[in-house]
Amino acid sequence: MRTIAFFNNKGGVGKTTLVYHLAWMMHLLGKRVLVADLDPQSNVTSMFLTDDEFDKLSEAGGQSTIFSALRPFLGGESGLGALEPWYAAEGLGLLLGDLSLSMAEDQFSETWPKCLDGDGRAFRVTTALHQLIHQAATTMQADLVLIDVGPNLGSLNRTALIAAQEVVVPLAPDLYSLQGLANLGPRLFVWREAWRKRLDSAPEDLNLSLPRGEMQPIGYVVLQHAMRADRPVQAYQRWLERIPTTFATKVLQQPESFPSPPVQDDPHCLAMLKNYRSLMPLAQDARKPMFLLKPADGALGSHTYAVEQCRKDFQALAEAILDRAARTLPL
Repeated sequence: MRTIAFFNNKGGVGKTTLVYHLAWMMHLLGKRVLVADLDPQSNVTSMFLTDDEFDKLSEAGGQSTIFSALRPFLGGESGLGALEPWYAAEGLGLLLGDLSLSMAEDQFSETWPKCLDGDGRAFRVTTALHQLIHQAATTMQADLVLIDVGPNLGSLNRTALIAAQEVVVPLAPDLYSLQGLANLGPRLFVWREAWRKRLDSAPEDLNLSLPRGEMQPIGYVVLQHAMRADRPVQAYQRWLERIPTTFATKVLQQPESFPSPPVQDDPHCLAMLKNYRSLMPLAQDARKPMFLLKPADGALGSHTYAVEQCRKDFQALAEAILDRAARTLPL
C-alpha cells in the first residue's frame, strides 16, 4: 500500500479536484483506492457526496467522520473510535472530512514536543490520523491512499503528512503558488527530520505501528493554465519558467547553481493539465468525474473531444504517479 499526500501552501490551485479525479482514474485502472479527506474544509467530501447525502449519514450515526473517530480519544479515552469508509464504488472508499477536525490542532501541537521525551500518549495522539487511515485501508484492502490536506503549515497538516510516504505538489502558474512552493519545501524537510528524531525517542514497549514519515516529493502538477495553439498563454509563461528551479532548490534541496530544464522537459513535472472550464459545470451537475461524462450529461459536440482528452490526460498522470510511487525509496 502506498500513501500519497497532495499538498501546497497555496490554496485555490485545484488540488481537491485533482485528488477527486485521480482517485476515480486510479480506481478505473484497477487499483483499490482510499481517499482521506484531512482538510477541515472537506471539499473532496463534498465532491463525492451531496449535502443531503452527507447530512443523512451524519444523522444516521452509522458513518463516522474522521473527527468523530478522533473525538473520544482526544478527550482522554484510551482508543480511537471506529471509522468505516464510505464507498463511491466497489474498491473506491472515502474517509469523510469534518469541519471540526480543525479543533484537534491544539492537541497535535501540544503532543509534538512531548514525543521527544518518550511520552507514549504523545506518540498515540501524533500518529492518530495515521492509525485511522491504516485501519480503514486495511479494512478495504486498499492499494493506495490519497490524502487531501488544507493549504497551511500548521500542526494538523504536520500530523497528516507524517502518514504520507510520497507527496505530490499541485501548482498554478502564478506568483503566489510559487511562494507557496518555496514555503512548503523547507517545511517538509524540517518535519521529516524532526519526526526521525522522535522515532528515536519512541518507547520500546509502545506496541504501536509508527509511520516512517518519509514525505518524499515525487513531483508537481501544473494546473489551470490556459492554452493557445497547444502553448501556454504569455501571462503564464513567466511563472512556468520559474517552477523547475523553485522545486529543485526549495523542495529537493538542490544547490542554487544546479541547472533546471524548462518545465515541459523537467522530469519532476508529472503533468501540465489544462483548465477544463466547459466540462467542470457538467461534471458537478452529474456528480461524476469530467472524463466519465456522457451525452446524457450534456457532453455533446466539442465536449465529446474534451472529455476524451481529459481522460487521456488523467490516465497519463495517474500512471506517472503510480510509477513514481512504486519506485520511491525512503530518504
